Amino acid sequence: MLENIRLAFKGIWSHKMRSFLTMLGIIIGIASIISIVSTIRGTNEQIKENLIGAGNNNVDVKLSKGDSEYYMEQGNPDGVKVVTDEIKKEIRKIEGVVSATFYNKRNWTEGINYQNVSLENGSIYGVDTDFLRTKGYVLQTGRSFTEQDYQKFSKVVLLDDIAVQTLFPGEDEIGKIIEIKGEPFTVIGTIRKSDAFEPVINSMEDYYLYNQNSNGMVLIPKAVWPIIYNYDEPCDVSVMAESTDIMSTIGKKVEDIMNTLIISTPGKEEGESDNSISYRAADLLKTVKNLQKVSENTNKQLLWIASISLLVGGIGVMNIMLVSVTERTREIGLKKAIGARKKKILWQFLTEAAVLTSVGGILGVIVGIIMSQIIAKMSQTPVAISIPASILSVVFSMVIGIIFGLLPSIKAANLNPIDALRYE
Repeated sequence: MLENIRLAFKGIWSHKMRSFLTMLGIIIGIASIISIVSTIRGTNEQIKENLIGAGNNNVDVKLSKGDSEYYMEQGNPDGVKVVTDEIKKEIRKIEGVVSATFYNKRNWTEGINYQNVSLENGSIYGVDTDFLRTKGYVLQTGRSFTEQDYQKFSKVVLLDDIAVQTLFPGEDEIGKIIEIKGEPFTVIGTIRKSDAFEPVINSMEDYYLYNQNSNGMVLIPKAVWPIIYNYDEPCDVSVMAESTDIMSTIGKKVEDIMNTLIISTPGKEEGESDNSISYRAADLLKTVKNLQKVSENTNKQLLWIASISLLVGGIGVMNIMLVSVTERTREIGLKKAIGARKKKILWQFLTEAAVLTSVGGILGVIVGIIMSQIIAKMSQTPVAISIPASILSVVFSMVIGIIFGLLPSIKAANLNPIDALRYE
């Protein structure tokens, strides 16, 4: 075998231009496949980052009514218990959960004022000590909530940039007193979303989907929530998973635990809409996978088109091997005359075809990687080189050499030695 490989390389080197032109179809085909596969993987990662955000493995489990989110503005729902410390511990102990936060929320709330300025339709959250970390917010100015704030029921508040710009245009907000439902709260700091948690906004649809707090966001300690809304109420939960891939699994587990808090709920009557109350996990990862599937299906069609060039390359290999058999007819006859068997001749030409396409495959992988980087820079599309795909491409090119080199090899092995020696 090693001797056959050595002879194959010798033959390729002695006909460098012819060998290169023969390999060109294989090189183009493999390079196209590598660049397309790399683009597919890069695009899938970009879709995930666009929708979820780099490093953002949050799963929100919210109270729902039927298929829609339940808004507490509708009133405290019957048959739903508040979250207990036991439930919190059980959720935090789930394998793969990095952190969890339990919070109350009002959307489009009114009654947040500073002097004569109102924060119209802002969102207010009653949060615990894990909220900022789990939801990916970082402190921008001032200080965050402390354990003492919760223990002493301190009326303090954190604001995001939009709330600050609305309530305090051109002013320093730290230390100012704002009113929430007639209760005075002291501004102690401002927050912003961490860069690692920000999804990439590429379209207006992305903007509207993720700019949910565009009217301002106000955070107060969860301990003082009943001071504003007069009673304890069910809350939502957000958990951070160890990785994006287990988000759906984690969400289902949290959903099941939270639904143990549902005591009773109105069922669905025949002909009526589903009004049942339950906790549901927002499976954003499922949306990501659906979009990735659409992207992959589109690009797989390109893979089939690129594979045609491999077929053309294989035909080129068969053609050049037939030419090689014709050129070396006397050599084959001489080998047979001194005792070379058909099997020996067959393997020599098969090895030469396999080596020829394997070299083309290796060159194709190199060209494909270079093409991927060029595509990435020109189109601003990320690529991710697949090592398994590169190895498989080289193996596949070798298989092409064996398949298309089989006919010329059989022809060489079946040559009559006497006729071969007479050939001119």
